[in-house]
Amino acid sequence: MSKICYICGKRPVAGRTIKRRGLAKKKGGVGQRITGISRRRFLPNLQMVRAIISGRTKRVRVCTKCLKAGKIKKAV
Repeated sequence: MSKICYICGKRPVAGRTIKRRGLAKKKGGVGQRITGISRRRFLPNLQMVRAIISGRTKRVRVCTKCLKAGKIKKAV
């Protein structure tokens, strides 16, 4: 279970990058043209944390949003 948050289940999301060429019409050009579309992945910001889970210390991957919200009890 790599790249998945242990608490909220946040995982990588697919998306695209769009390459454009040309000057925008409102800037005095003839308009932008799309010259290429490539796939990309948005990865969650995961951290390995030693946490107390059901009374035992365990190393888990947790997203920073869950860490800041205090959804996990960190082990000393």
